[in-house]
Amino acid sequence: MRIAHVAPVIYPVPPTTYGGTERVVADLAAAQRAAGHDITVFAPLDSSLPDIDIVGTDWSLAWHQDQAKGALPPGFPAELEARQIADLVTRSADFDAIHLHGSAHASGVCAALGLPTFRTIHWRADEADHIHHFKAFPRERIIAISQSQAREVPVPNLAGVVHHGIPLERYSPDQAERTYLAFIGRMTDQKRPDRAIRLGERAGLPVHLAGPVDPGNPGYFDEVVRPRLNDRTTYEGSLTDFKKQRFFAKAFALVFPIDWPEPFGLVMIEAMACGTPVIAWNKGSVPEIVEDGVTGIIVESTEEALARMDEVAALDGGIIRKRFEARFSAERMAREVTSLYGRAAS
Repeated sequence: MRIAHVAPVIYPVPPTTYGGTERVVADLAAAQRAAGHDITVFAPLDSSLPDIDIVGTDWSLAWHQDQAKGALPPGFPAELEARQIADLVTRSADFDAIHLHGSAHASGVCAALGLPTFRTIHWRADEADHIHHFKAFPRERIIAISQSQAREVPVPNLAGVVHHGIPLERYSPDQAERTYLAFIGRMTDQKRPDRAIRLGERAGLPVHLAGPVDPGNPGYFDEVVRPRLNDRTTYEGSLTDFKKQRFFAKAFALVFPIDWPEPFGLVMIEAMACGTPVIAWNKGSVPEIVEDGVTGIIVESTEEALARMDEVAALDGGIIRKRFEARFSAERMAREVTSLYGRAAS
């Protein structure tokens, strides 16, 4: 098939550190290319994907912010999206399927041109903007990233559900001593790193935090997280894939203490790829991703997590890795997504 992916304009594809959506776009495109499909990715100029045609006439918002050495006007992302739409219109007749990711800015163009359009929402899908969007574009097919998210999508819009995957070779189990609890994610009240800190304090384990300060909620880090940092609770900022390998592989467990309906949670499968168990709060997609008692535990509270720490210690890292390989490969993700293209088109 001739497939086009339209990535967000915020970060390059793939991202250098933080950027879950851009990482999924990169891995999906690469796996589809390896399967023999003709792939084009509409993405910022600072993107780089081997053997894949990248179309873009401007740099990412992150690049522009770095060049500006400060905040840009709030309308700047829309300017980048306008240029991306122009690129898409120019090439629109070249594709059998167009797959939109993130922002809805290209939906109107695709609908007006009558293009076979699929969209993945890398966020919760039950908020007012998405509800309005589904009504406005009833022929756009949504590929949900979990059953939890799919329940928020109207049946006429839903193409199917495909869990994320990553290349099997990106991470590997490590024999390093596992000495701390790991948390990685945006520093915000949705992700609740404060719960990870509390669990570590009560369990007597160091806590290593990683991930960006949420630009939409910077006060959370300054007011809730920073005051609790010390020699046993540390913050490492955003991590590259290379640094994530050691971060996960040396962790007793990944703590995933979310307080919102997370539609997937890529860090959970990244930890599993390293043979690291996951301690996850029972929200959103968690029951679909974590196999309780096999790849981690699913809990309702810090107290329950504390009571089950011996179970976590007894989990087998080799089995965790095998379950990751069986369920969350990029090859499986690409095969299932591409199948949905063909099924919807027919």
